[in-house]
Amino acid sequence: MIPILIFCVLSFLVFRKAFQRFNRIYQNIQIGRPEHLEGRTSERFKNMFLFALGQKKMFERPIAGIFHFFIYVAFVLTQLELIEIIIDGISGQHRIFANILNPFYYILINTIEGLSLLAFVSTLIFLSRRNIIKLLRFQKPELKGWPSLDANLILIGEILLIIGIFMMNSADQQLQILDPGHYSETGRLYLSGLISDNLGSVPKDILQFMERSGWWLHLLVIYGFILYLPFSKHLHIFLAFPNSYFANQSSRGQMVNIPEIENEVRSMLGLDSKIIESPSESFGAKDIHQFGWRTLLEAYSCTECGRCTSVCPANITGKKLSPRKVMMDIRDRLEEVGKELENDKNYSIEKDSRSLFDKISKEEIYACTTCNACVEACPVLINPLKPILELRRYDILMNSSGPSEWLPMFNSLENNQAVWAMAEERDTWSKR
Repeated sequence: MIPILIFCVLSFLVFRKAFQRFNRIYQNIQIGRPEHLEGRTSERFKNMFLFALGQKKMFERPIAGIFHFFIYVAFVLTQLELIEIIIDGISGQHRIFANILNPFYYILINTIEGLSLLAFVSTLIFLSRRNIIKLLRFQKPELKGWPSLDANLILIGEILLIIGIFMMNSADQQLQILDPGHYSETGRLYLSGLISDNLGSVPKDILQFMERSGWWLHLLVIYGFILYLPFSKHLHIFLAFPNSYFANQSSRGQMVNIPEIENEVRSMLGLDSKIIESPSESFGAKDIHQFGWRTLLEAYSCTECGRCTSVCPANITGKKLSPRKVMMDIRDRLEEVGKELENDKNYSIEKDSRSLFDKISKEEIYACTTCNACVEACPVLINPLKPILELRRYDILMNSSGPSEWLPMFNSLENNQAVWAMAEERDTWSKR
């Protein structure tokens, strides 16, 4: 009875704490402006199944894609075993699904073990890529310190989870022989059986200790994941699904006009002005509350894989811009503001002297060529270009700033409605 009570109290505390943290993330995302969802619902579900569940873009780099797939599928199927562990923990029974699902149960556990072995190999490869081979995209300045440690901690946690699974199953195989009345028949588990074949001379009490240790290790690692994920880049495991569902369905590179400026241009061209229901007090964005909520969701969904930065022509040529860093900075600022809102009921982001420009330099936002390479590269349909453009718009239109080399272009646009300084009106060619 005491183990059941400990299990129930522990589970309650873990899920309560996790709910509070996930709710805080939801509240942080709601800081963003409302956005209209365009496109068809069927297309949204298609994106979710292709890019979040099917990981379509991951396989554009097939080696990393295959190994990531092994870890992903093993993690998902392991949760089926976790459900059994939770039910066993509450009821005090052992492998409650074994008798219910046989012979499917035998196939399921062997499949989980096979995928777990592949995930173990994949995890070792990913650890070596980051720490031994040191791939360039994992050595960028924004990954120094905590981001690098975060990635390694999750991979180490994956190894501990796999160790727990094989420790539990291998000891359980021998215990089924010694105490068939309590340990349900699972059939031959081939991989853990290779270990259990060498445990024939081990005393029953040692085997029971191994089985329980593996059981608790499995449970505690998963509970650790649940508590840790909201603080980690691996939050994308959950948020990749809503992020791909809510992803912008407009054409790549399509920019949304600023209504007030559009009316000015229409007036210069002799066209009727559009009615503006709620005129903006500022143009672009300098802080998170001026972005749409989808941009904030994308910041939390970023997995820091660096595929966007690795294809960015500005970054490749040595410039400071890193699309990954931009999304990480937005997320860090979100966390900063979220803590202020949680701790100070009188806090107002509009009165905060800090902004995203304290994290993202002008050198970064003006290095962007708007080529959309980062947008195309992201596995979960994040659009780093959008916040870069919004920050650039704010700096130019509200701060009257911008690179000095751009001033002639701005003057020509204002005077000639073209980027080139011309002595004739822009439409003169059409009158000849």
